[in-house]
Amino acid sequence: MQSQVPQATQEKILGGASKLFAEKGFANVSVRDICRETGTTPPVIYYYFGSKKGLFDAVATRQISMDVFIGKLSRAAAASDPKKGVESFIGTYLSSFPEHSFNIGLYMRDSATLDKKSAEIVFGDLERIKKIASALVAKGITRGMFRKTDPTLAAECLLGMLNRVIFQHIHFARSSDRDAYRRFVMEFFFRAMK
Repeated sequence: MQSQVPQATQEKILGGASKLFAEKGFANVSVRDICRETGTTPPVIYYYFGSKKGLFDAVATRQISMDVFIGKLSRAAAASDPKKGVESFIGTYLSSFPEHSFNIGLYMRDSATLDKKSAEIVFGDLERIKKIASALVAKGITRGMFRKTDPTLAAECLLGMLNRVIFQHIHFARSSDRDAYRRFVMEFFFRAMK
């Protein structure tokens, strides 16, 4: 039954709703606002998404997912030399991080309540990223390139350094020389892991 609604209409609704939810959050956007933005009618939105919450969930799932980014990190970490893998992981992280995934409007269910589904999506993706980094560190330890330590804690430290510059930019609009920061993090991490 859903196939009767053209794919173009679904994309138009998702695109318009993404813009509005990102700007204003769930509670501050009405179905009427979405209809005005997308040139559709409430019955089309309800037919296809079931409710405003259903549309919000579809938007959040689409916008928040970091699958493409995680794929890039996995390929970067796949280098046979763990040090090269860490260098590639760091470079990819800083150059390709999907900042749009952290638009605060996509996390606000009500005015002061985090949307549980959005938070679960991003938490799961961040855990997947941590596993990639942990496996990379463990590979370096196994090969004797890094000192023996807890790979998960080392990965969390690495990600903490990377996330600092990313989230400073996302939340506080602070710019930084990402190439200089990439070199610093690599040097710092490799010295810590000797």
